[in-house]
Amino acid sequence: MKIHEYQAKELLGAYGVPVPTGTVAETPEAAEAAARAYETCVVKAQIHSGGRGKAGGVKLAHSPAEAREIAAGLLGATLVTKQTGPAGKQVHKLLITEAVAVKKEYYLSITGDSERAGLVIVASAAGGTEIEETAKTHPEQIVQVPVSVLMGFRRYEGLETAHRIGIPAALEQDFIRLLADMTRLYLEKDCSLVEINPLVETEDGRLLALDAKVNFDDNALLRHPELAALRDIAEEDPKEYRASQYDLNYISLDGNIGCLVNGAGLAMATMDIIQKFGGQPANFLDVGGSATAEKVTAAFEILLSDPNVKAILVNIFGGIMKCDIIAEGIVAAAAKTGITVPLVVRLEGTNVDRGREILRQSGLNIIPAADMADGARKAVEGARGGAAQ
Repeated sequence: MKIHEYQAKELLGAYGVPVPTGTVAETPEAAEAAARAYETCVVKAQIHSGGRGKAGGVKLAHSPAEAREIAAGLLGATLVTKQTGPAGKQVHKLLITEAVAVKKEYYLSITGDSERAGLVIVASAAGGTEIEETAKTHPEQIVQVPVSVLMGFRRYEGLETAHRIGIPAALEQDFIRLLADMTRLYLEKDCSLVEINPLVETEDGRLLALDAKVNFDDNALLRHPELAALRDIAEEDPKEYRASQYDLNYISLDGNIGCLVNGAGLAMATMDIIQKFGGQPANFLDVGGSATAEKVTAAFEILLSDPNVKAILVNIFGGIMKCDIIAEGIVAAAAKTGITVPLVVRLEGTNVDRGREILRQSGLNIIPAADMADGARKAVEGARGGAAQ
């Protein structure tokens, strides 16, 4: 789960990380009122995306009136960044924050390290808006320092990081404390990323988290209801949000063949074979190994809510979940949702014969597939307007 910059800063501040003062505004009038606290302020669009500055979402205001004018232009506007894709994201909130005199910018983050089964500090002396380009063109400027989840953050790890990215000696102790606070936040709140970019050295000799990003492990949110409350549904794909309500693993894609599959590996293979036959999947959708009729119905409704879907391929391997149960769910879902696009179903596994018989006797226009290749071919033909038989 992602949260906004202002929420990330509030969390970091609660853990002792120095952050600039700021106020959230949802109207131009509120932005003007918040700007009165500063001689000069920064108006920052709050969307779940990096690259906001390059997209025109971060602007300097020298007066409350100018802050109001900037806010009027940003609120309701759509920002398109490298991370949002061409559709962009609409701005609903702004952060009005103090302008800071910056001497030097750094990049600093804590994230998971799957290779070492621990955490890793990722840092660079080349922080700021060009950090992604730096990682591509000058990877040697990106420093990585592993941290053990068993031992926790150790002072020498912070000192090593400070030396490798050139933190001034006078700020080393502050930097080490800041890293310790970031790691504590990461572990205590079950994060998947805690990032400060840029971490700045100010002209008056302080370290300050000028921008921040904090992501959480969705699987751990049950332990943190206070974090789940920070979720901004307006920032999420409506189909992906609805899928999460039914414990479905769904990701929107750009194709026109809806996929309903049980198992992540089989779902990936299904998307691959659709492309092999010249088609494009409209989504990744894993209903899991314990799909119910309710889940399957919800999955169909989500697929059909995508206007780009011209055919649906159901690819089920019945193991724990029996094929006859899946077939009953498909029939119930198809009848309820009134599917008008070609529906291709491939079943294999436990009780497959009974499952296929249920589909045959349903009276619905369900196109059976003998195997994955047959299913993919028929789905591609159906999406193109062919007979798909």
